[in-house]
Amino acid sequence: MSTTGARTPDWSIQEVARLAGTTSRTLRHYDAVGLLPPSRVAPNGYRHYDADALVRLQRILLLRDLGLGLPAIREALDGPPARQGDGPPSASARREAQVRALRGHLGWLRAERQRLARQIASVERTITTMEGGGELMADDMFDGFDHTQHRDEVEARWGKDAYARSDTWWRGMSDDDRAAWQDRTRALGEDWAAAAARGVDPASDAAQELARRHVEWLGGIPGTPGAGAAPVKEYVVGLGEMYVADERFARSYGGVEGATLVRDALRVYADAHL
Repeated sequence: MSTTGARTPDWSIQEVARLAGTTSRTLRHYDAVGLLPPSRVAPNGYRHYDADALVRLQRILLLRDLGLGLPAIREALDGPPARQGDGPPSASARREAQVRALRGHLGWLRAERQRLARQIASVERTITTMEGGGELMADDMFDGFDHTQHRDEVEARWGKDAYARSDTWWRGMSDDDRAAWQDRTRALGEDWAAAAARGVDPASDAAQELARRHVEWLGGIPGTPGAGAAPVKEYVVGLGEMYVADERFARSYGGVEGATLVRDALRVYADAHL
């Protein structure tokens, strides 16, 4: 940390990257897109960040974990453009706005902590019961878990039979098969997010290979339109739109930017192959 003279203390880009668990490259990208400019640039070209910049970075990382894309994060941080004639907000007004926003983030984090605590307690009870030779109580085993949270949406879009068949398929999996499916799903989402971060064109070979994998993945879910073969075109295109419209789904692909790439690439693939 630099504290030369009476200047406000700040941290080098390498220090900030290490403290935040990110990379200097990511911080430079945040600067390039106008999301997190450095507080100052030293004569040697190194970026430095003061306390206000660290608070902004903390909020960026929190919003990113919520699944927001960079444009949405910038809008959430900066709000609408100032009206003509309005002066810049004072330091105290900026600090108050930061505190309000952080309180909102804190509320979400506490709710997530409670959910994870319930899951931990549920698993601990299962272990204790199994080690003691007791009888497992189903009502106690899934506190904090809810794999049926999208049931109403699935039934409304594709019918009760679609949900019932996919639910039966999921429950009938072995633990190893379920873990393998989750790993495959996670890897697909990460590959989409990485492609979006690289600015891949939806019609490019790279994006279309991801689209092929995605359609193949969809076709392996019983109960979905076209399951076991090529999924129905309207289903694939509709899912792409839903990924963008619903932040719960967008989060799986790195946020709105990633979900937008998925949607556009799936549409190109569906037009060509479905």
